[in-house]
Amino acid sequence: MARVKRGVTAHAKHKKVLKKAKGFYGRRKNTIRTAKAAVDRSMQYAYRDRKARKRNFRALWIQRINAAVREHGLTYGRFIDGLGKAGIEIDRKVLSDMAIHEPAAFAALVAASKKALEYLKETGTPNEFEGAVQ
Repeated sequence: MARVKRGVTAHAKHKKVLKKAKGFYGRRKNTIRTAKAAVDRSMQYAYRDRKARKRNFRALWIQRINAAVREHGLTYGRFIDGLGKAGIEIDRKVLSDMAIHEPAAFAALVAASKKALEYLKETGTPNEFEGAVQ
């Protein structure tokens, strides 16, 4: 049986790892053993942080919506509840963008939300948060 020489594939694998390690500090960029460990860890961080970025942006959108809605005399939770009861399905990214760039359209959404929450005035429950609807 013929002998198998694996230098070409090993070199290609090493090259692939070292290309991903480009820009790393010290030996991590040019020594295959440390570069492989660093690249593996960096891929784990990248996977984790792709998920975290989605959470961070959602939190940012919610903060922006809350700030914009409070100017109209509502809280974020009441506003979202009112939109749901009004049958308006719109995601937080678009709501945040509207609050910044199209305040008139956002005000119309707030009005629709308030209209859907009018039943809270009639119940007369002694809850301080019910007072958010004006």
